[in-house]
Amino acid sequence: MNLYFLVEGTQSERKVYPAWLAHLLPELQRVQSCDDVNEKNYYLISGEGYPSLIYDFIPRAIAEINSNGKYSYFVVCLDAEENTVAELTTEIDNFLDEQKLKLNNAELMLIFQNRCLESWLLGNRKIYSRNPQDKPLLDYTKYYDVSVNCPENMGKYQEFNTHAQFHGAYLRSLFEAKNITYSKKRPGDVLKPFYLEQLLARIQVQPEQLTTFRQFIDFCNKIQPKLQN
Repeated sequence: MNLYFLVEGTQSERKVYPAWLAHLLPELQRVQSCDDVNEKNYYLISGEGYPSLIYDFIPRAIAEINSNGKYSYFVVCLDAEENTVAELTTEIDNFLDEQKLKLNNAELMLIFQNRCLESWLLGNRKIYSRNPQDKPLLDYTKYYDVSVNCPENMGKYQEFNTHAQFHGAYLRSLFEAKNITYSKKRPGDVLKPFYLEQLLARIQVQPEQLTTFRQFIDFCNKIQPKLQN
């Protein structure tokens, strides 16, 4: 079994997904070229954001996967951003139909980060200060307490243009309150196993929250037994 990952971001996703896969699916080994896969390998490439991920990189990836013939799954990971998951799913399905793009032997798996990767990362309750005193974190918490409510459902605070901008700012403020830095270029503690374990603990205790993150975990759990053979 081999997997081809196409992720949206050029920075954080290229670091976070390999770190999480090493913990969730340690049998998988990463290769640096799509043609280097043999067995229990994965290849990961960035789609350099929306819309190029859909309209430029998906067709190219499908051609590579079909030409290679050794891939079992084509996993596309992208932010929902200002769209709904249903809207993006329809957009991708329509594009594949219009262009007559089909996978010969591999299965397509869409993983949506609703609203973005940072929305998932806000699910770690261990990064919260119990009683934030400083702005802007105090204002953010009053607006929406993500330690209680689902981060994926959070709106955008007044001065932000997009949900992703606000969710990223909220996450950085939480880290700063703990004297820890986070950036897309340097995700830091997010890459460590304990961070992922806290996200897993959250969806176990509150299965109704972080539903798109759960879909990624469910996918990993689905293929994990197949890697034991």
